[in-house]
Amino acid sequence: MSNPWVIDQLHVTIRLFLALLLGGLIGFEREVSSHAAGLRTHILVCVGSALVMLLSMYGFSAFVNEVNVRIDPSRLAAQVISGIGFLGAGTIIFNGRSITGLTTAASLWVVAGIGLAVGAGFYYPAVLACMMVLISLWILNKVEHKYFSGKKLRILKITATDQPGILASITALLDEKKVDIRKIAMEDQKSDRSPDMKVIQLTFYVTVPKPAVIISVLEGVNKIIGVEEVVIEKSKV
Repeated sequence: MSNPWVIDQLHVTIRLFLALLLGGLIGFEREVSSHAAGLRTHILVCVGSALVMLLSMYGFSAFVNEVNVRIDPSRLAAQVISGIGFLGAGTIIFNGRSITGLTTAASLWVVAGIGLAVGAGFYYPAVLACMMVLISLWILNKVEHKYFSGKKLRILKITATDQPGILASITALLDEKKVDIRKIAMEDQKSDRSPDMKVIQLTFYVTVPKPAVIISVLEGVNKIIGVEEVVIEKSKV
């Protein structure tokens, strides 16, 4: 490969297969985590980026010696970085008060960069970046769940009879358990037990000091007179 504008088929094959492998590793992690963009999407983005980089560097070698032609190997590659935005945007979901898919969108953007690096023959940085992304997505995700899950926003849904003092009793209990209330919503519901009784659903957006508190909160709320049902779930933020 003495001529910088020419590449043989063996090296083209190596680069594309390496892009498939690295993109597949990151895509596999996203697939296991049940995210919108999974194995196939990440492979396609990485291989496609590598192909564009190869095309940008070697696809126009026939015009190198033309007097009025100036070849810029980075021109097509630059469009990949900006163009991948539309795919990343498709993985981001905004449901009114929470946003999901940002990590997957970022992984797609990084995979595009890895594909470009592989296509340019920048093997070591591409492999290193892939390993760092996997560490961030897999290992740090486990660390986050173990040590920071208590600070995640949670949704506490309580169905109760509409009676004086019910809201005060619940908030007092949450305050006793050191649960931080971020927002409260209330709406009327129909009771399955007593159709003539007025029932409300209280929705609390809260953070707990530690995950172990959740059980005692559920038990305590369930003992309050008038509470029919209590459910707590993670908010997808």
